[in-house]
Amino acid sequence: MRSEIEGALRDGESLSEFVETAALEVARRRKAQAEFLARGRASLAKARRSGEFYDADQALAAMQRRLEARMQPARLDKETPRKDEKAGRSK
Repeated sequence: MRSEIEGALRDGESLSEFVETAALEVARRRKAQAEFLARGRASLAKARRSGEFYDADQALAAMQRRLEARMQPARLDKETPRKDEKAGRSK
C-alpha cells in the first residue's frame, strides 16, 4: 500500500504531507455530512410538528424556480453587450 501511495505523490510532496491532506479532507467531508444529516433531521422534526409535508415533485419544482431566479442575472449579463462592444470595440 505504501508504494501505491508514494506513486501518487506530487513532486516535492512528502508522504506525511499527503497523509495530512487526506486526513483533513476526510474530516471536512465527515463534518459536512454530519451537518447535512442534522439539517435533514431538524427539517423532518419541524415537518412532523407542523404537519406540513411536501412531496418530492413540489420540492424539486421549488428548487428549480430558485435556481432559475439565481441564474437569470447571469443570463442577462451574457446577453447584454458591454458599452465597448456596442461601439464596435473589443477589450
